Amino acid sequence: MPAINDAKILLIATHGFEQSELEFPRDQLRAKGAKLHVATLDGNPIKGWEGSDWGREAEADAKISDVSADDYDALVIPGGQINPDLLRVEEDVLDLVKAFHNQGKTIAAVCHAPWVLIEADILKGREATSYHSIKTDVQNAGADWKDEEVVVDQAIITSRNPGDLKAFVGKIVEEVEEGKHTRKAA
Repeated sequence: MPAINDAKILLIATHGFEQSELEFPRDQLRAKGAKLHVATLDGNPIKGWEGSDWGREAEADAKISDVSADDYDALVIPGGQINPDLLRVEEDVLDLVKAFHNQGKTIAAVCHAPWVLIEADILKGREATSYHSIKTDVQNAGADWKDEEVVVDQAIITSRNPGDLKAFVGKIVEEVEEGKHTRKAA
């Protein structure tokens, strides 16, 4: 169980991520000393979504298909509507999420990002939250949906929206420092 300043964290995203949901966790976790890498579908910078238009670019450190759960302590998936909808149809993304899950590592998804967890089939029988518009999706995946700023079930962390990001990051730190969790394989 690494201290956060010794942890390696992977954040995966593509174009259309909710600006604050990528930048706040990335910047806060780095400020706490974690080594955080951003991986994208093609390894190139990605453009965020802020308000009603495109936002700022985020630099990429790697291509999703080139990274391994073996090299990281935690996985973070920002939301927005576009980003997780594009990620959840990519086999490399789903394989990576399942690998983090099967290794008992921390997985954190905010807003619409639980769509990716649903597609990876890792929410069944768990407590979770999400952006309110995908509540039914989360429930149909077999999760017990809670209207809370952050919900943790065996180191799977979910949050509802940008207003929950401080609690979201706090739980990421807490779960990473707890270490691996035993889970049934996905």
